[in-house]
Amino acid sequence: MGNALTDMLVELRSDEVLERFGLPRGSVTLVGSDLQKEISRSVAGLPYTLSLGGSASNTIRAFARLGGEAGFVGKVGHDSTGDFFEAALNNLGVEPFVFRGDEHSGRCVALVSPDGERTLVTFLGAALEFSAAEVTPALFDGYDCLYLEGYLVQNHELISAAVRVARECGLKVAIDLASFNIVEENREFLLGLVRDQVDILFANEAEAAAFTGEQEPLNALQAISEMTELAIVKTGMSGALIKNGSEVVHVGIMKAARRVDTTGAGDFYAAGFLYGLCEGLTLRQCGTIGAITAGKVIEVVGTTFGEEEWADIARLVRRVKTEKYLF
Repeated sequence: MGNALTDMLVELRSDEVLERFGLPRGSVTLVGSDLQKEISRSVAGLPYTLSLGGSASNTIRAFARLGGEAGFVGKVGHDSTGDFFEAALNNLGVEPFVFRGDEHSGRCVALVSPDGERTLVTFLGAALEFSAAEVTPALFDGYDCLYLEGYLVQNHELISAAVRVARECGLKVAIDLASFNIVEENREFLLGLVRDQVDILFANEAEAAAFTGEQEPLNALQAISEMTELAIVKTGMSGALIKNGSEVVHVGIMKAARRVDTTGAGDFYAAGFLYGLCEGLTLRQCGTIGAITAGKVIEVVGTTFGEEEWADIARLVRRVKTEKYLF
């Protein structure tokens, strides 16, 4: 479940536009339609690509491509962008639970710095109209786990209802903390939610620090593990730390052929990890598959790549399943 967005990924020549609009590098900033248009105009002429987007959408699409059975819950507008979003889910074998709102469909402008770091400027549009009243048990029929993107936590009523209904239906709940600044703004709510209702939590170093107050990733991992069953702290070029009960695992990264754009890296990591979990694999195998999918997506601009890349991922995943670890 997440914000249904279309992504516009712009390749910056420098970080000047970030400084001009006061956008922290690597952050996610929610804006109105007018400001987003102004930022878009300021980068007119630079190379860009359009693709299906949204954090949870990225994760679930990748999960489905790996062979998992998945659905997506979100809201779009009554427009061609919304039609495109729903049709794309169907084409990928993802069951769409797509509601229609009054606003235009949401859009995310991803400003990609020369080193691959991405800064997101998001107009949620119709996605913001998704309400707690629309969350019913029928959405979760036949599913085992609800995966939530952290960007939804700004709507406390919606995310509380989704978690409550999912757990009443017997589902496990997984959440990705999404962005350090959103964690900081909603920390008390998140702490209560995770302690009481969440089974699996994904965070990067900055998000884990903002959530726990612990700057050292291993200490943050420990703090998170005291609140939830399974904790994953991604540590950038160092890989990821994973803890379940007394078991702690460190998994390194898969070295990318080139680091073009980090957009979707965390989303694809979660997809690979959750796929491994659904296959009953070990924590190390789950983390390794997550590293493979994350490593592949940063080699391209955006979160879309061809059949050749997916075939290579499938080959690597098969090796992991036979416990032939790659890194």
